[in-house]
Amino acid sequence: MTDSKPTLLSINNYHYLRGGAESVYFDHAELFRAVGWSTAFFSMQHPQNRDCDESAYFIDELELGHSYSLLKKAGMATKVIYSHESRRKLSALLDKLNPDVAHVHSVYHHISPSILPLLKERGIPVVLTAHDLKLLCPAYTMLSQGQVCEACKGGKTWNVLRKKCIKNSTALSFLVGLEAAVHGFLNTYADNVTALVLPSKFYRNKFIEWGWPPDRLHYIPNYVVTGDFEPQYQPGDYFLYFGRLLRDKGVDTLIRAAARSGIALRVAGTGPDQQSFQALAQQTGANVEFLGFRSGDDLHAQIRGARAIVLPSEWYENAPISLLEAYALGKPVIGADIGGIPEMIEPAQTGWLHESGSLNQLAGLLAEVDCHSAEQLETMGQAARARVETRFSPEKYLRNMQALYSEICH
Repeated sequence: MTDSKPTLLSINNYHYLRGGAESVYFDHAELFRAVGWSTAFFSMQHPQNRDCDESAYFIDELELGHSYSLLKKAGMATKVIYSHESRRKLSALLDKLNPDVAHVHSVYHHISPSILPLLKERGIPVVLTAHDLKLLCPAYTMLSQGQVCEACKGGKTWNVLRKKCIKNSTALSFLVGLEAAVHGFLNTYADNVTALVLPSKFYRNKFIEWGWPPDRLHYIPNYVVTGDFEPQYQPGDYFLYFGRLLRDKGVDTLIRAAARSGIALRVAGTGPDQQSFQALAQQTGANVEFLGFRSGDDLHAQIRGARAIVLPSEWYENAPISLLEAYALGKPVIGADIGGIPEMIEPAQTGWLHESGSLNQLAGLLAEVDCHSAEQLETMGQAARARVETRFSPEKYLRNMQALYSEICH
């Protein structure tokens, strides 16, 4: 990097707070701005976008789920695979600024990977944070028909079509399978991404298992700013799940476990499976209160008032920021032993682990924790808070990321 003020270009499909990837996209840029970097963005137009000096260069909004004509959808489908618009508009932005690093977050299906060769042509090192498993699995999640699936290992991406992994749709599965095949043939990621950041050790190991060279894979965990979270160690009388209402998240297993154990459960969030979960709670007689979408102080109050937080996931979770937020608010976590969750929980110290998808184990654990004394749970909540302060701090994240940038910008 030069002696002048370095520049970071952050790239992501969405330029508003939509999910975990967007939180990291904005927070990462803010951390570097605070230590003296110039920051710039490249994204997609959207009515909810934050104000941005570079917004004139953003690509047009592209959402296949919207009510477009068949012809327009066909044109958009080609952009999903390779967007000439993204290359053209990013090229114009690069004519205006000369970033030292381009940090890519989620660009699949909107901006598209077509920008990666352009960045390499311009001599700009590219760091990509893998928020999901898209570079390995065309369906992002390594799930097919609700089951963990690694059938595409070894470049066998046609399995996404054979198994109709995307919403059980032949057309959508064909599209993402074709996208994976095209970029696999072109080596778009392998040839143009300088370094991959993996927020969990599990994801790093999975990438190595699927053939990525270890020296390009960097484990840098997510973080939370604990100063933004006021903990409450005294336990409440209910358990809490917060997040998307999806079967992949194990919420149906949790509701059945709540019914079997007789505990009180609150569920904060919305999602496509919400109605079926509500029907399941009624059918099983589970004591479940559905809170709807909660965020900010409202959500924090629900977490602080809980006995413990439950993350019963049934897919390869990466490194859930929700778990770190629970710790920051002084709450132990009951988590499934899948993906990156086990490496974030110290059993009997900051939480407990159960076999993913096991109704019996989860029900037994809920009943056990329901009987724990307030003193036991307070001690675990304090340990959880201490763990997030020391292991998952913004200072540690920034040091690790600065070291990576220095390594690749020589």
